[in-house]
Amino acid sequence: MKPFLALFGRALVTLLLLAPQLSAQAVPAEAVGAGVRPSGGERAPIRVGVSGPFSGPSAPMGLSMREGIRIAAAELNAAGGLLGRRVELVERDDEASNELGAQIVRDFIHRDRVTAGLGIVNTGVALASQRHYQMARIPVITSVATGSLITKQFQPPEFAENYVFRVSASDTLQAAVIVEEAVGQRGLTRLAILHDATNYGVLGSQDLVTTLRARGLAPVAVERFQLRETDMRPQLERARAAGAQAVLTYGIGPELAHIANSMARLGWQVPMIGSWTLAMSSFIELAGRNAEGARMPQTFIAEARTPAQAAFLAAWERATGSARIPVPPAAAQGYDSMLLLAAAIRQAGSLEGPRIREALENLDAEVAGVVMRYHRPFSPDNHETLLRARQIHLGEIRDGAVVFAQEATPDETGP
Repeated sequence: MKPFLALFGRALVTLLLLAPQLSAQAVPAEAVGAGVRPSGGERAPIRVGVSGPFSGPSAPMGLSMREGIRIAAAELNAAGGLLGRRVELVERDDEASNELGAQIVRDFIHRDRVTAGLGIVNTGVALASQRHYQMARIPVITSVATGSLITKQFQPPEFAENYVFRVSASDTLQAAVIVEEAVGQRGLTRLAILHDATNYGVLGSQDLVTTLRARGLAPVAVERFQLRETDMRPQLERARAAGAQAVLTYGIGPELAHIANSMARLGWQVPMIGSWTLAMSSFIELAGRNAEGARMPQTFIAEARTPAQAAFLAAWERATGSARIPVPPAAAQGYDSMLLLAAAIRQAGSLEGPRIREALENLDAEVAGVVMRYHRPFSPDNHETLLRARQIHLGEIRDGAVVFAQEATPDETGP
């Protein structure tokens, strides 16, 4: 924790020294890219800030999330909008940069005058940028980032009100699913952890260590790798020498593929079980047959098991021209985050941040989302939609696609 706090502190200093004001682009939700703007007679639109990595290694997650949010906003506008106004998305690419992500949120607040925020994929970006939503008393629903600290950054009693909510599965829950698969289901006790050097990887590996400790176990090796590192053989050789029976991972697609490919080059055939990012298209494509059999927690697997899921998958294909979703959980969580925000705005009958926050904490209407049906998903003491490991699916790579590893269906209702 101390190295993380030091790193986070340095990031904040850098953030405060940033001088340039970066431009933003407002995108009408029902006609993204078409240049449509409201006519002079319309009421001002409700502006929602959407930030995430739309370029770079994390882009498959960010682009999937953004499209899910766009689909939901378009459906809302087709039904008349919210409070008699159109929803307008203000979209910005944070490039998975903590400093840029924080600057974007400041721009959303002070220049674009957004009503609320959605998105954010990378844990470090979330921790660096959501504090600006908090200080401005503007709600943000984190659609993708999973770091366990995200919704705890501004909890009572230190903070009277918390403006940070989340629909993705926290790393605490994911660690429980990963360890249950490795230890509970497979009976493995000698486990190696490979994680990237970002906040996401470091904090996720700590959650794995904590979860193993609760079972009376410790990893036989904990190995770190850098983003864009391609040869993972040194870390894997140390893990194999320590007698590891499986590799538990915390990273993103490209580097995870390099782990799988390096394992194949070493001829080391042990299970690869990791966080939800093992479902990224970049992992599956770069690892090819070496991705087969990898298992991971998933909030949504692209099969139509409910009417809401069927409608979403059809809407995705209409919007993109393809049935393939690069990262299905990110798309579904983006979609659901927009629906939950819309329900709160309707209930609040207001665009004031404190009233929307209060509505989110006390939602009356049930929301039929893709991940689950949400019934009072948040409360003043809880800003997570997912609270139990049984609400999360276990996915597996088979024939180049993510499928259900088990037939049992998780609890798909809200807390």
